[in-house]
Amino acid sequence: MHELGVAALYSAVDSQLTHYAVDVAAGTLDVGESVELPAKVQYAWPHPKNNILYVATSSGGPGVRSHRNQVNAFLIASDGSLKPHGEPRLLPRRAVHLCVDPAGQYLLSAHNFKGGGLTVHKIAMDGKLGAPLVQDSGLEYGIYPHQVMTFGSSNKALIVDRGINPQSNKPEAPGALRSFGIEGGKLTPGDVIAPSGGFGFGPRHVVFHPTQSWLYVSDERMNKLRVFAVLDGRIEPEPAHVLETLADPDNVRPRQLAGPIQLHPNGRFLYVANRSDNGAADGSSFQGGENNIAVFEINNETGTPTILQHASTQSIHVRTFALDPSGRLLVAASIMALSVIEVGQTMHVPAALSVFKVGADGTLSFLRRYDVETKGDQRQYWAGIVKLV
Repeated sequence: MHELGVAALYSAVDSQLTHYAVDVAAGTLDVGESVELPAKVQYAWPHPKNNILYVATSSGGPGVRSHRNQVNAFLIASDGSLKPHGEPRLLPRRAVHLCVDPAGQYLLSAHNFKGGGLTVHKIAMDGKLGAPLVQDSGLEYGIYPHQVMTFGSSNKALIVDRGINPQSNKPEAPGALRSFGIEGGKLTPGDVIAPSGGFGFGPRHVVFHPTQSWLYVSDERMNKLRVFAVLDGRIEPEPAHVLETLADPDNVRPRQLAGPIQLHPNGRFLYVANRSDNGAADGSSFQGGENNIAVFEINNETGTPTILQHASTQSIHVRTFALDPSGRLLVAASIMALSVIEVGQTMHVPAALSVFKVGADGTLSFLRRYDVETKGDQRQYWAGIVKLV
């Protein structure tokens, strides 16, 4: 039995956002229409109650100055196609991540340069974006915010401050988890969680367990999975568990980074992307590293994860991946093409959407790969699956 129209996948290559119809039962993607945005897509997030997608765009990127920064709202039709919904809203800087609170009242955008920042837009009843809300100037957002999330309720936000690794001319900038109260769209300072002062702590993305008081943190800089207890709405200062994300943690190659993190809808399984584009910087072929999805099973009583599998994505550098709403399909999106040498032969590995079946035991079975064309320095920077309501 085919299940079209339940979910839609969107993939962004630079400024082009393409819709794919998702057939969950068959494990297939059917490419549809594309829309052109005013600049490169950075991230997107659906409204929790309505068929609306909010998309952040910017001409900037890693090491590239940002301008033409804005956030756009799109109505999602029953067939998954997109139509602009209201006027785009300007952002002061590139937004590397954004989210909508569970009540659908506010859009929060995180900025990762110039000392970090957070912009809050009011969302009208029809889903259109209002003007940004003025925040107190003294708020501390961290050195490198890479994600903004809301807690289970709508009255608290969390910035995931990745920090920066030490460089030849600069010491390490420590990372942290920074919470904020949010009332009427107004932010107030909260707790700062920074184990060991934030040194050796490089969180990129987090996910809250849907029913238990646990927070799972993907530590990009250290290639770790960290688990924090959340008691009375406050994150405990030290992790309860720290695990390796890599299959071979004793052989970490350059440009090896932990990436996005997702929980299965049933809360029993956890997925973390390991990504590497080692060799891309100097234009050579891939020089080795792990590109896989680490699959963990979660103990229902303690929240402790146990590794089950490292599933190869058969692609290079998965920046985003998504589960369908039923948790039966996972699609991993790699950002770039790169040459790979195997058995003396040079092969071209394109950017791709890698499709996996999710088993009842949480493990992943590779189904197929859809190659995605990227020209020059183009990147498939974001992809996500949206439930059609």
